This record gives sequence, structure tokens and C-alpha cells, in this order.
Amino acid sequence: MSVVTDLNRWLATDFADTNTFLEEAYFADRAEIVYENIDLDQRKRALRDDGAALVTRIGDVEGDPYDLLGAVGLYLAACRRHEVDVPESAQAVAGRLGVALGVAPRFVFAHLSTHNPAARTFTRLPHEQAFNTYNGLAVLGYDRAAAALRRVPSVATSLAGALYEEALAGLEAVLDAGRALAAELDGARFFLNVRPYFKPHVVCGTEYRGANAGDFAAVNDIDLALGLCDVGDPFYQRILVEKYPYVPPEDQPRLRTPPVNLLTLVEETGTHTEKFLAVCRAHGAAYAFHHHRLVVPFLAKPAENVPPDRLARLTASGPPLDVVLATLSRLVDLRAARDRPGTAHGRLSDLRNGARPQVSDRRGSGLPR
Repeated sequence: MSVVTDLNRWLATDFADTNTFLEEAYFADRAEIVYENIDLDQRKRALRDDGAALVTRIGDVEGDPYDLLGAVGLYLAACRRHEVDVPESAQAVAGRLGVALGVAPRFVFAHLSTHNPAARTFTRLPHEQAFNTYNGLAVLGYDRAAAALRRVPSVATSLAGALYEEALAGLEAVLDAGRALAAELDGARFFLNVRPYFKPHVVCGTEYRGANAGDFAAVNDIDLALGLCDVGDPFYQRILVEKYPYVPPEDQPRLRTPPVNLLTLVEETGTHTEKFLAVCRAHGAAYAFHHHRLVVPFLAKPAENVPPDRLARLTASGPPLDVVLATLSRLVDLRAARDRPGTAHGRLSDLRNGARPQVSDRRGSGLPR
């Protein structure tokens, strides 16, 4: 039996059982983590040592290296969550896999959703399962919409309308997944028992930011295809550059090759304007819902009750929480084309009112006039 098989079996049994036991103990104390408890401390160390014994046996990659990186990454993230140091020999395995793949040497959200054939989880808690499932469904909806929008410039005008309808259906599925998650997820459980697994951690001396449910390329495809964001905008460019090592390898070329700007195309041709605008509205609505009904109540509000001694270290994935929230708020403005500086609000208003752009505006920048 291979070490990879042994590792996967451990992740599905003792690993998930130990994490679940610890999370229930933390939640009973209404704390993110409990210190100086002999039984809990022993379980934390056992998880670290048992996992290290398996991970350090991994030699040449067997099977899918990205899947294996996810398995090793879940172990590293759990150690970080329980605040036990990972042996350098185990970190080195993740480092080697990450270098070979050209990605960050840690688990990312894809390893729990769209790239998770073994259905791995950290715990057996239904709240984690709901978070993974509904966010995964949202990713699939975004993928569906992005694939349709990328095809619009290459098909006959008579077929483009069907692609806009396909994109709209994908974005409506994203909103449906968000609504289901908001209804099912318990805020305290998410904040205390799910979020901590997504923290930054150190691999081979370098700290890598935490996993983020937005680490996939499709949402950026949609931003750029609809002309709501611009790769020339320094703010948005930083988003793309920072995200690059954390998306699956097959997503990386999509971040390097922006799609055709359909806003400019619709301005110039006047075709399928209403369907295009409907897709823009759906994209903004799905993301605004995510921000106001998931990020704010499940992350920002609970953070108000964090003890002062832990508040300075509180983060969603890496930067201080207030910085993360400001970035997400700006993305809401852009994706919903709100009447703010630097958004596509003016151009979309012109489309709705039937105005045609001036020649100097036909640059495809996605920026307002």
C-alpha cells in the first residue's frame, strides 16, 4: 500500500476525527482555540506527529501532484489552525510540490471544492460541509458564465444572445448558492470552527496567505469580459497578481490572457444590449449579496467581539481584516457598477439610455468616461 493511500486514509479518519473533537471543545468554550488543556494539547501534538510521519515519507509524486499538494496542504493548515509547529521535513514536501506546479505550496479553496475527488474535509461538522458545497456551486456557476462570455466574440451575432442567456443562468446559480449558504451557515460556527483553517502559514521560511473562496479565474474573466474592471487599473492589477499563485494551474493562463471587452463590443454594435445589461446586473447582484449577506455578518460582525489580545492577529486570509474588507468593498463598487469614481457606471447608464459612445471612448478600457 502506498504512502499516498495511507495519507488519504488518515485524512479521512483520524485527521477529521481529531479536528472535529478539537472544534467541539473550542466551541463549547466559545473560543477560537483553547490553551493549557492537557487532553487537547496531546491531541494537537498527535495530529502534528502522525501527519508528519506520513507526509515525510512521500517521495516521487504518485498520481495527480495538485491533488497531493491539497492533501499535504490540509495537514499544514490544520497544524496552523491548532497552533502547533510543523516539522521542516514536512514543509519541504509541500515546497517541492508547489515549485513543480508553479503554485503556492499550501492548500487552496479548490482543494476543498472543484479539485477534491476524495471529498476531503478538515472536520465532520455540517457547517464546514455547507461552506464547501455552496461555495463550490458558486464556482461552478461562475465557470459556466465565464465560458459563455468568452465565446461571444467568436460566434455569429444570432448565436451570441444564447450565450448571454447561458451566462445569466450561471450567475443566477451563483446567487442561489449564496442565498442557500446564508440560510444554512451558522455565523458562530463559521467564525470559530471553519474560518481558522484558512489562515496564513509558513512553508520553508515563507509565509503564504490563507486560502480564499475567491481563488479561481472565472470571476475575473467575467469582470473583464463585461468591462466592469480593467487590467490597467492598479487596484485591480494587484488583485490579479496577488491571486495568481493561489489558483489551480489550469486557471493561471486565464489570468494572463484577458477576454475580449464585451462592453465596447456592445457599444459599437448595439446588439444584444438588454441581454448584456442583464448579465451585468446579475454579476453585480451575486457579488453584492456575497459581500453584504455573507462577508459582513459572518466575518466583520463577529470580529467585533474578538478579545483585544487576539484582535491584532485577526485576519480573513492574510492582510489585516480592515484592509481585506476595504478591498472587498471596492470590488463590490466595480462589479455592481455603482456610481463611484473609476467604475463603469457611466457607460452602462449610456447603454440603458440608448446613447452611443464617442469615437474617443472606444478603447475597451472598461473605465468610465
